[in-house]
Amino acid sequence: MLLKPVILLIITTCSKALGGSLEPQIPSITSFAPSHGSFALSSAVQIVVDSKHASHGSPSLLDFARTFRDDLRDVVPHSGLAPVLLSSVGPSAASGTPTIYLTLDVSLNYTLYNGQPTDEGYDIQVAQGSVTVKSSAPRGVWWGTRTLLQQAAVQLARGAKTVSFPAGSISDSPGWEVRGFMLDAGRHWFETSFLSDLCIYTSFFKINEMHLHASDNLWNPAFLYGDGNEGWKNLYAAFRFQPPPGSALDGLVPRKNESWTKQDFLEMQDTCAKHGVTVIPEIDTPGHSLVINQWKPELMENGAPDHLNLSYPDTIPTIKSIWNEFLPWFTAPEVSIGADEYDAALANDYISFVNTMSDHIASTSHKSTRIWGTNEPSKTLSVSANITIQHWDFPGDDIPVQLLAQGYRVINSEQAFLYLDGKTSEDNQFPQELDQDLMWAGAPDGTGWAPNVFSPTDAANNTRADAPGLRGAVFALWNDWGNNATTALEIYYQLARSAAVFAEKAWAGSGVRPATELARADFDAVYPLLNAAAPGQNLNRVVQPAQGDLVFAYAAPHASLDTNVPSVGPPYTLSFSVKPDARDPGAGLLFSGIDSKLHVANLTFEATGQLYALGYVLPQDRFTSVAIHATREYTYAVIDGDEEHPRYWYTLMDIWGDYMALGNMSFAAPSQQIGGGGFKGTIKDVKLTLGE
Repeated sequence: MLLKPVILLIITTCSKALGGSLEPQIPSITSFAPSHGSFALSSAVQIVVDSKHASHGSPSLLDFARTFRDDLRDVVPHSGLAPVLLSSVGPSAASGTPTIYLTLDVSLNYTLYNGQPTDEGYDIQVAQGSVTVKSSAPRGVWWGTRTLLQQAAVQLARGAKTVSFPAGSISDSPGWEVRGFMLDAGRHWFETSFLSDLCIYTSFFKINEMHLHASDNLWNPAFLYGDGNEGWKNLYAAFRFQPPPGSALDGLVPRKNESWTKQDFLEMQDTCAKHGVTVIPEIDTPGHSLVINQWKPELMENGAPDHLNLSYPDTIPTIKSIWNEFLPWFTAPEVSIGADEYDAALANDYISFVNTMSDHIASTSHKSTRIWGTNEPSKTLSVSANITIQHWDFPGDDIPVQLLAQGYRVINSEQAFLYLDGKTSEDNQFPQELDQDLMWAGAPDGTGWAPNVFSPTDAANNTRADAPGLRGAVFALWNDWGNNATTALEIYYQLARSAAVFAEKAWAGSGVRPATELARADFDAVYPLLNAAAPGQNLNRVVQPAQGDLVFAYAAPHASLDTNVPSVGPPYTLSFSVKPDARDPGAGLLFSGIDSKLHVANLTFEATGQLYALGYVLPQDRFTSVAIHATREYTYAVIDGDEEHPRYWYTLMDIWGDYMALGNMSFAAPSQQIGGGGFKGTIKDVKLTLGE
């Protein structure tokens, strides 16, 4: 079975938190005032929730407390950790029971850097017999529990056999309201279970939003444009929210197996909320609307199948009907209507559409609206100042300092700092993970990026950390090349470190509180420890080896066997000998797991619904030895010991219709099942080890 790393089993030395000091963590805390002594986190610790406030909020303080208990057992394996208790009385040294007490104090006032109030700040008071975490709202308490977990995780990873928190007072709050990541789920399909795990992981670093770009299409001019061109009808386009059976919107979702049912979406949204993360849904119109026009071609702008014709009488009623169907699904206080990259010659139509949709959403659901920053040159109309502008392209689509001066609220998603693309990008425009040099030293004055930094070269186009309308930042991972470019786990590999460095900068900023901000060297040292310890999910696909680096070994021949190991993340080596059935040599599976499968035919990997053939046909008259080696960057096979000629699994990506790019594939080991799926041959000498 999949296991989180049991840190206590690998400890060889004993240490305690340095007297009066905290371990570095991500994001850094605002202040810590030490006092004498420490709180020992023993297996007898009791988590107690103030009964006067237990049901406050949604999720409630009690909901967060129960998740915290599960996470504490994950990070510090206390098998005997007691259930959460309710009490109207605060912790007392006389009780003799070490207590972590969670409570609310509505009189507490926390502010963002721009002076606006926030309910995400928290205080922690550590005494010898108790730890009290309090905030003005449940989510603030939740972030306080992340601080405790990170302190425990770093101590254990650095060799401590027990955890102790230094006595003193912590006070912490974020600099900005919005600290999120955007995932392009319109061009790449993701299961809601994966999205839930991303929420859980990023929550560990106090990220509070997951923006889901849930409708879009691949972009290939040869298919989309030109007189008499019908290629747009078959170009990949997707809408991820699945309407109920019999809905008038049924034709909007041509790929039912690549869409989220209401139940699945609500469960994912609830999981995210219970980890402090708000899901911001985006349905992108009036550009990026090919999926709608494939359903209703009469709504299409002439000559632009991916644009809506906003002057056509049925266009706006149709878009309203889509939102009317799905707005009840969404618990976020705001949604995104996309609204980027539309025809500038139709500026008035565009602006009228944006304002109309914002008003409709507000009147229907009391939710506010975001759009991507788009330059629509109109001399008579303007986008409503009630709409938040999510800036992404300086200076081509908007100039944020001008928007702020005009009274708009702005979210920073500037592509020069905050854009990623799945697997590759055209001319390597974007990195595989957020550029660490830019994040730590990319501002014009040589300091690091922060949400108030839009340009790496022009200080005049950046603003102050306390700018009134600056809401925060969202970094984005696009999937321009579609489903076959990456597996879901490869997307996680790109997000994992990116989310952590972004979290530090979006919480603390750069140069606002230099005495307590995290230094790059400290980040580099502590990030691997926290990534390995992040509770509640196992996106790294860590397993506990049976012995040394050996996960399992089966020498005897098998046609089918369940190993009880669902998946193993790279790096790993999976070796085996196989002889197909001569009557049906291409039938069945060699291995399968929760993340991938390996088919007999052409040694084809399957992951995230896509097939990747090695192009090697196994001989039918003998056993062939195969050793699969995988890292997070590639996967290759050595056949019959021929190490001089490794064979790699690749994918081909269509880059904007300009050229085809070759990319390596990284697969998790399909370790759950040996054989199956109609396989009638023989597999023997199976061995799975950690490390390439």
